[in-house]
Formats: sequence, C-alpha cells, structure tokens
Amino acid sequence: MSKYTIGQIVKTKKQHVCGSKEWIVLRVGVDMKLECKGCGRQIMMLQFELDKRLVK
Repeated sequence: MSKYTIGQIVKTKKQHVCGSKEWIVLRVGVDMKLECKGCGRQIMMLQFELDKRLVK
C-alpha cells in the first residue's frame, strides 16, 4: 500500500523553476509521475527520491 494517492497534492522543499512548490501525483508505483501546479510540467521520479524531497 502506497502512502500517495492519485490526485494528491504534495509540497517540495525546493521550488520548481516556475516558482511553484506544489505537485499533483498523476501515477503511483515504484516510479511516481508528478505534474507541477504552476506550469504543468510533468516529471517521473522514484518514490524514495520523492520522499527525500518533500516537506515533512
């Protein structure tokens, strides 16, 4: 069972180039697909890397 759900909004420590720190979870699994709420850019990231980048 993953601690992330599709459509969940997560907040990172560092901001994206566009200035937003919020991302929408689009895909859950070993690799996560995220979309920036500011500019709409989509990225893929491993779940353990995302865990390190999020605000606790």
